[in-house]
Amino acid sequence: MATITFQGKPIHTSGELPAVGSQAPDFKLVSNKLKEVSLRNYAGKKKVLNIVPSLDTPTCQMSARKFNEKAASLDNTVVLAISADLPFAQNRFCEAEGIKDVIPLSTFRSSFAKDYGVELIDSILAGLTARAVVVLDRDDQVVYTELVGEVADEPNYEEALNAVREI
Repeated sequence: MATITFQGKPIHTSGELPAVGSQAPDFKLVSNKLKEVSLRNYAGKKKVLNIVPSLDTPTCQMSARKFNEKAASLDNTVVLAISADLPFAQNRFCEAEGIKDVIPLSTFRSSFAKDYGVELIDSILAGLTARAVVVLDRDDQVVYTELVGEVADEPNYEEALNAVREI
């Protein structure tokens, strides 16, 4: 369990992010076509997991926009925006914002939040995910993680992107 804050008040996650150097847990997430996807769908690519509570919030929207802007220049890399939003809402947001270099995936019907230790277990946000970034290499090894200390803050984009560039 990790402790982070929401509006300055402590809240807790269900566990810890996967350790750097470990094999990433496989997942089944739901695409905007309501199909299950897993790490195998992105085999051989570097992966940035941009984990957010909801694309209906300003900070989550900003992180999707910034990763979309920066992802276009990354070679052999896929950026996955993972949230508890339903696939329909994720798709509407991406279409409205012109987001084409980030793939939205839903934790709907998934144990992802628990498996990655990011499920919020208390506060009014219980059941959503904490804000985090996990970078995986081509073989799904974890090379970088960040659990953002305050849910309303943005992640460190440059550190995450530098981790991608170094692999």
